[in-house]
Amino acid sequence: MNDMIIIQDGLFVLNTKDTTYAFRAREDCGCLEHLYYGRKIRIDSLDGITEQRSFSPGNTINYEEDMPSFSLEDLSLEFSTLGKGDIREPMVEARNSDGSNTLDLRFEDGRILSSKHMLKNMPSATDDSGDAKTLEITCRDECNKLALKLYYSVYYESNVIIRSAKLINEGEEPIRINRMLSMLIDFDRTNFVFTTFAGAWAREMKKYDVTVNSGKFVNSSYTGTSSNRSNPFVMLSDCNTTENSGECYGFNLIYSGNHYESVSVNSFGKTRFIQGINPQNFEFIISSLEEFESPEAVMTYSHNGFNSLSHNLHDFVNEYIVRGKYKKRVRPVLLNSWEASYFNIDSKNLYKLAKAASELGVELFVMDDGWFGNRNDDSTSLGDWDVNEKKLPGGLKPLVDKIKALGLDFGIWVEPEMVNVNSELFMAHPDWTIDIDYKPHSEGRHQRLLDLTCGDVQDYIIDKMSALFESADISYVKWDMNRIFSDVYSKALPCERQGEVLHRYVLGLYRIMKTLTEKYPDILFEGCASGGNRFDLGILSYFPQIWASDNTDALCRAEMQNNYTYGYPLSSISAHVSDIPNHQTLRRTPLETRFNVASFAVLGYECNVCDLSKEERDAIKEQIALYKEWREVFQYGKFYRGRSFENDSQVGSVLTGDGNIMEWTCVSADRSKAVGMIMQKLLQPNAKLMCYKPNGLGEDAKYRFFNNKVKHNIKDFGNLINTIVPVHIRPDSLVHNVAAHFVKLDGAYEEHVMYGDTMMYAGVKLKQSFSGTGYNENVRVLKDFGSDMFFMVKED
Repeated sequence: MNDMIIIQDGLFVLNTKDTTYAFRAREDCGCLEHLYYGRKIRIDSLDGITEQRSFSPGNTINYEEDMPSFSLEDLSLEFSTLGKGDIREPMVEARNSDGSNTLDLRFEDGRILSSKHMLKNMPSATDDSGDAKTLEITCRDECNKLALKLYYSVYYESNVIIRSAKLINEGEEPIRINRMLSMLIDFDRTNFVFTTFAGAWAREMKKYDVTVNSGKFVNSSYTGTSSNRSNPFVMLSDCNTTENSGECYGFNLIYSGNHYESVSVNSFGKTRFIQGINPQNFEFIISSLEEFESPEAVMTYSHNGFNSLSHNLHDFVNEYIVRGKYKKRVRPVLLNSWEASYFNIDSKNLYKLAKAASELGVELFVMDDGWFGNRNDDSTSLGDWDVNEKKLPGGLKPLVDKIKALGLDFGIWVEPEMVNVNSELFMAHPDWTIDIDYKPHSEGRHQRLLDLTCGDVQDYIIDKMSALFESADISYVKWDMNRIFSDVYSKALPCERQGEVLHRYVLGLYRIMKTLTEKYPDILFEGCASGGNRFDLGILSYFPQIWASDNTDALCRAEMQNNYTYGYPLSSISAHVSDIPNHQTLRRTPLETRFNVASFAVLGYECNVCDLSKEERDAIKEQIALYKEWREVFQYGKFYRGRSFENDSQVGSVLTGDGNIMEWTCVSADRSKAVGMIMQKLLQPNAKLMCYKPNGLGEDAKYRFFNNKVKHNIKDFGNLINTIVPVHIRPDSLVHNVAAHFVKLDGAYEEHVMYGDTMMYAGVKLKQSFSGTGYNENVRVLKDFGSDMFFMVKED
């Protein structure tokens, strides 16, 4: 690890366990020329690794008259500004005090810091063990009295490099920053596949691939949040990269506001990637001797495909983003009251729900929206965080104490960043909201955003939440945020600083979250923003898990969770088993599938368990016991994607041409055990063969492979029951229902002892699927949206 950062005659080489990143400071113009980012190599000089030039291309700008051999437009750079010949998209853009926007930032110095660089007002990747090393590069514009510091923090074992930048005004007059991104990297080739994850409420994280050979492709958010429209995690890869082979790069941003990622190809065949705060309507004034810091950007690379890339990021997030008591700690199984009660909160019904949950093995009961003020729908009382004692007589503590006596921890829902116009808070402080005085406001969900740029508002939220958290024994908080920004204006800022509102809001939010999580370290906080509208590394720096989507439909969730895992670990993804028909799609999926999908995450339930049949309650009790047994593997095992609804090459689906199979495997750190899942969209008729291929097992180890023994309800076979009984049974008749209650059919049980390499490369051939030609205990029944879970335990 002594070679993590090498400085040699203007050459800078950053090494992780498996990657190398290199650039140089040019002696002629002082710009930083990017040389290489990829698999680990040895670089001890510039010989052969720099582009060789004698004359600049025609119709381009020379940096200076006595530098005719190159143009910045045709160089691979580490950062870029306007005015000196690079006409591509810049990383930094500012208006100088004289009105000009040319910046001439030249290399001055590079040094290795004694500790990891930490941002002042935003979350940074941690380095509690002192493993990371940071390179600080200083560039200076003598004419405009500006300094730019670039930071590169190297995390050796995780194969991650963190980048950020800081602009310092060393002059006497203020300057106006119009763009301050976190990182820029140029590649000397094209034909990258740019992968983004876009969507909307209830359909987060749809994966899209675009090959960029010319022009520009942008992934960005202008909602005031990282957004469900476009997650800040993106990838660049070769066209032939798969889950287990090929080159790929991953990029993310430790930030929870508007973000911007762009991939562009110029006329000289160079690809530029940039990432940072969205420059749309962004403006920030820094006065003399003031500075502006960009958020930290996360970079990683793998030449072994997307699974390997994801492992880099999963390890990094679990080790250096998540912090506090719940870092690497297994999370409890919860029951959330929302879909059982909605706003109809009542202490007696809540206690009844909690009691039933405790009997199933649930560990944490969460009271969702509707417990405060006059909150009977979503039009009132946000901001008034006082218990409605008509609903909860005596306040919160009596209910919490009763639920704690059942052996359950207690959690509560809040939405502290919001206020309803119909609330006591708004009546008292109409100046505390983000809106424009005396102009009509465009509402979202009947609520407005509190102005977190204002210190008084931040203090109010901290004080109200502190009083709430101390009013009873609260173990968990679900922190929601149910609207995006409109009519962006802060009455706390002068007119010339309105371009700072959205960024200052995020800084205010971080101050609130940091204060409360440090003040209440034993509370497990879960982030939520209409589901996945703020699923990012900034939130995970304070809240160790995030509600991935308000959509709990198992088919939708399987694809969403699969796509979240490209950049985020399973321990950060919260997933619930809900009732059917699903409240968002009206789809009916098997209980086993709902559990199987939600298990590859932080498991919870969200249904009225009091209304379930005894058979369903027994099944859930078994599910929770099974999850607890394998919880460490589910939450912190090494996760591998196999086939997916997007890329499955086995029997195709009749739906839209996409794949029909989702295939996952999670392997313990020591490879002694693993759990896997296969889920199908639709049953394919007369397709008997199904094969499961795990990944990540020890090749030389021998494993016992098995699934859960299941029983099938005879009603699942409908009128076919009459082919095996002596008397005719009318479907759904009394006789049919009585028979179904007492008679169950044995399902197919899989059990093999196989070497790890055999399972991974040849696959496990499963028992034949039902195809209408006969049924016995050796026939697998996997209906539409059906799934199987498999277990692998290393033999002694």
